[in-house]
Amino acid sequence: MKKINYQPTVLFVLLIMLSGVLFSFSLKTAEAICSTKSNFGGEGFEVYLNDKLVLQQFGEKMNSVKSLQLDQSVSNGQLAIRYFHCGRPGKSRTVTIKDEQQVVLKEWRFGDTKDATAKLCCNVKDILALPKLKAGKKVNLYYASSELPNGRLLATLIAGNKSNVAQP
Repeated sequence: MKKINYQPTVLFVLLIMLSGVLFSFSLKTAEAICSTKSNFGGEGFEVYLNDKLVLQQFGEKMNSVKSLQLDQSVSNGQLAIRYFHCGRPGKSRTVTIKDEQQVVLKEWRFGDTKDATAKLCCNVKDILALPKLKAGKKVNLYYASSELPNGRLLATLIAGNKSNVAQP
C-alpha cells in the first residue's frame, strides 16, 4: 500500500488561512493598532502656558475640546502652541481667537519653518485684553495652516481667578 504525503496539502491550507487572517484587517484597524503604540509622526497638538504643558491631545482625543482658564497672574507670560502634522512642518500657520459666533477677535500669523515642532507663541496679555474675555465670555482658540485650511478648535479660553489658572 502506498503512503499519501499530506504535508504539502497541510502547508497550503495553513498558507491560505494565514492570508485570510492578514487580509481581514482593514486600514482603520491597522491605524488603530499603530496609534496605540506611538504618537510619533501623528497629528496632534500641545498648548503651553509659560513653558509648562497644560494641554496635549493626539488622535481621537483631538475631537474633545478642553477649557483653559487664564488670569492676570500670568498676563506677562506666553501661550505657546505646537501643532504636529504627521511629522511635517506646517505652512502659512495662524492662531486665531474667535467668539462663540465665529467672529475673529485676534489673529497671529507665523512664517514657514523647517522645524516640525516649532512653537507658535502669543502674549497672554493680548488675549486677556480682548473685550469679550473681559466680559466673562468664553472665546475659542483655533489653529490653521495650509495643511489644515479649515482650522481646528484647540481649546476654549476662560478668564478665571488666580486659583483657577490653567492646569495640566
